[in-house]
Amino acid sequence: MRTLPTCVLSMLAAALCLTACGEDESVTSDYNNTYASGEQSTGSPSSNNQVVNNVHMGGQQAPGANATSGNFATPSPAPPADAVNAQTASDDDRGGEMYAEVEENDFIDSATEATSTFSVDVDNASYTLMRRDVRNGLLPRPESVRPEEYVNYFDYAYPEPSEDKAFSINMEVAPSEFGEQLHLLRIGVKGKAVAPETMKHNNLVFLIDVSGSMQSSFKLGLVKESLSTLMDHLRPDDTVGIVVYAGRDGIVLESTPASQREDIEGAIQALSSGGSTNAEAGIVAAYEMAERHKVEGANNRVIILTDGDFNVGKRGQELIDYIGEQRERHISITCMGYGLGNYNDYHMENIAKEGNGNYYYVDAIEEAERVFGTDLPSTLEVIAADVKLQVAFNADAVTRYRLIGYDNRVLDNDDFRDDSVDAGEIGPGHTVTAYYELELSQGAAAEALLAEVRVRHKSQYGEASTELARALKMNQIHPSFAQSSGDFQFAAAVLEYAEILRGSKHSQGARFADVLAITQAQSSASTPKRQEFNELATQAQSRWPAAP
Repeated sequence: MRTLPTCVLSMLAAALCLTACGEDESVTSDYNNTYASGEQSTGSPSSNNQVVNNVHMGGQQAPGANATSGNFATPSPAPPADAVNAQTASDDDRGGEMYAEVEENDFIDSATEATSTFSVDVDNASYTLMRRDVRNGLLPRPESVRPEEYVNYFDYAYPEPSEDKAFSINMEVAPSEFGEQLHLLRIGVKGKAVAPETMKHNNLVFLIDVSGSMQSSFKLGLVKESLSTLMDHLRPDDTVGIVVYAGRDGIVLESTPASQREDIEGAIQALSSGGSTNAEAGIVAAYEMAERHKVEGANNRVIILTDGDFNVGKRGQELIDYIGEQRERHISITCMGYGLGNYNDYHMENIAKEGNGNYYYVDAIEEAERVFGTDLPSTLEVIAADVKLQVAFNADAVTRYRLIGYDNRVLDNDDFRDDSVDAGEIGPGHTVTAYYELELSQGAAAEALLAEVRVRHKSQYGEASTELARALKMNQIHPSFAQSSGDFQFAAAVLEYAEILRGSKHSQGARFADVLAITQAQSSASTPKRQEFNELATQAQSRWPAAP
């Protein structure tokens, strides 16, 4: 994809600014009714070669970070004044959002290294952040796009695991529709489903940000709606505690059975915002409450609901390190993100990653209903911990390969069987999908091995790992992209959409029309999330700057 000249970006920003300043009163009025003052983000286009460990903060400096870890971000300067999108152009004096920039994976020659290892990722906040932006007439900031979270937002018809396995492994290979002379390998992992009524006991502590930055219906108001939704799906003997944090932490409600819903709802609805954000004090208090009421073998979890704008106490890498230390307490964390403008995706993603947790961004009450309603078991329960995938390619069959996405989840190959290395968790019914781009060797025999896929995991708090492996041969490759499964085609097109949005050097042009031709063919009234994707991609296409 070509990088747009500064003059084109400036013209685009000026046009968008005219719209936001009153040319389209209906859009401006609707926007102002939805978002409170002080809640818009800055933005910047991203170069094709991202710099590892950078952070874009829209005019702020990132908190201190570990520059050598490969997972966390170090500060980078604010984007230049002419590198703006609609949010900056409409109100450039508002705070900046913060995202980590991680260098995208490149092709690796199999003759040099034939094995690839990464940690699973079941988060999908990146997708809902994009949905928020597109619905508000914007394109997402390139550094906010994590392709694996786009593809993992959707459901796929993977076979259920066998009775004695935590999950199934599924593979499919076909020629790529978006890369000349390339094939796509899809790896799909599906966790065993758990019915809501058979879930383990839930010992939950709501850690709610009530600082001044949360003062809007789109933030604290939506938090209250989200928690009411969760209460709809808890069982009478599940327990809920409430801790809030602003300038200091405060216990609002000690652990209480969900059967006493009136007391819990009363405490939630009485919350109001104000003050600075001392996340450290709140997190300490929440973990201590979860520890006091911990039930061995249950779902002991802290659920933090915030915009991530921490400004008092431990911050940045120091706070993330503290969260990582809490893993030993066998208390997991769920990060629920809210808001626009000063939103801190960097903190939220890494807190969840270090805390054996998951991360969602709530752009509307429908998303809370999904996370806390239909998907509640996979949100709260863990069936497999420290899940790592390793793909061993046959160098005689595969010349080179590239893992699409999972850029900050890549592990050293030696980490695969090192059970002390932390990795991601899978909940009941979760599906994890990963794609590799492959360049195949000429003349490999039909019976030759293409690749072996290995999955390694522990039980939720186990020490020893279990390993599964599946092999794939050359004769199992589909002759054409059109002959692959509908799920394969849809997910491949979603990945290309993400690659376009983040300005990937591996995406050849903004091929929105080709993406939509595939996804529309694989959507129906029975797949509303796919239909919604088609609407979002169509809107993104209409806002994409024309080539000069």
